[in-house]
Amino acid sequence: MKQYKIAIILLLSGTLLTSLNACQKGEIPNLNTPIAGDIVKSASREQLMNLAVGMESGMRLTLNTYYDAFGLLGREIYRFSASEPRYTGELMRGQLDNNTFYTTNPWTSRYRIVRQANILIDAATNSAAITDPQKKGYLGFARTVIAYELLLNLNMTYTNGIRTDVKDPDHLGPFKGYPESLTDIANLLDQAKTDLTGSEVIFPLSPGFAGFNTPAGLLKFNRALAARVAVYRQQWASALAALNESFFDLNGSFSLGIFHVYSANSGDQLNLLFLPQNNPGENRLAHPSYAADIAAGDDRIQKATLRTTAVTIDGLTSNRDVWVYRSNVDPVPIIRNEELILIYAEAKIQLTQLPDAIVALNRIRTSHGLAPYAGAVTQPALTTEMLTQRRYSLFTEGHRWVDMRRYNRLNQLPNDRTGDNVPDKFPIPLTESN
Repeated sequence: MKQYKIAIILLLSGTLLTSLNACQKGEIPNLNTPIAGDIVKSASREQLMNLAVGMESGMRLTLNTYYDAFGLLGREIYRFSASEPRYTGELMRGQLDNNTFYTTNPWTSRYRIVRQANILIDAATNSAAITDPQKKGYLGFARTVIAYELLLNLNMTYTNGIRTDVKDPDHLGPFKGYPESLTDIANLLDQAKTDLTGSEVIFPLSPGFAGFNTPAGLLKFNRALAARVAVYRQQWASALAALNESFFDLNGSFSLGIFHVYSANSGDQLNLLFLPQNNPGENRLAHPSYAADIAAGDDRIQKATLRTTAVTIDGLTSNRDVWVYRSNVDPVPIIRNEELILIYAEAKIQLTQLPDAIVALNRIRTSHGLAPYAGAVTQPALTTEMLTQRRYSLFTEGHRWVDMRRYNRLNQLPNDRTGDNVPDKFPIPLTESN
């Protein structure tokens, strides 16, 4: 994967630099140069901080492409673009290309951050400018980020697998299958947990980590991700154990969590998942089934607002805009408490602790204007209810396609035209095949 060696551009965002004065001096050079080698061998405190800031900032790259593709495959959205017919063509028809933007760009962006995190690990390990607890803070954060970025790519390629060992770009590890990759990601999160225990965090983090920018906070973030991985692995008791160490709060704010943040400051990034309501050109529209299937009184209909005029392209029509992000600087969640409550419900269902699951599901339902659950109290019925609540609570956050795949229900997703199809995975990018 030679493309993996492309120099990482550290996007030291205006948001971060405005609020984190400690990182305003200097820039990290090309990470494949001899100078970068010197940083790995003897990084200063300032250089380490800049590496950490740049790593967090770069995590936002091409997320719009990633979430658009997942939204299309999960039949959550239509993405209409006069300049890009592949949204309504290849992606809706399940004819996924291994050498085009929706496959290669997200894949490469995630591995660039993995590369940068590995450099940060080496630099922190070898630096004489920081203490051992401070090193542990860097290592724990970097390994948590690596696990998260690998998980995003694994969600794409599923049983096609990923490389989990990419520390040496000249000697990459082999592709591993889905369960093996999940195991490696879980082990990385556990290793990061060990690092964060007894650590000291001296590097700045963006406002997206507000309340989680300490060792205890990062550990809760780490365990939240571990809970997500555990349900993917169908390790239900482990999911509950991870939740107990996370920021999970059954009665807490749904929006409590960790976010990617954006700003209009010079040098920063805007949230490209935002498009204005009733936009006459580019459109990100709710799939018609979102409004057709939602229960009466559910306030999550506000995530799909009515347009003044419906839009039709390639035989696909929608009259609702996606209205999850309401400005170009709205934050995008990495993980938040509403998902954790639903993970709790899922684990309880699968452990047949059904009364506990109903309590959690009712916490979601009643908070969104619905009456308490009154359906059958069986594992199959509650699984369907849980997936329904995930559909509306986590709309366009990259979960629907993965959730339906996890429960072998991709055939329940609608195909609007003859020839449309929902695939279960993306191909491995051509750059990897070469």
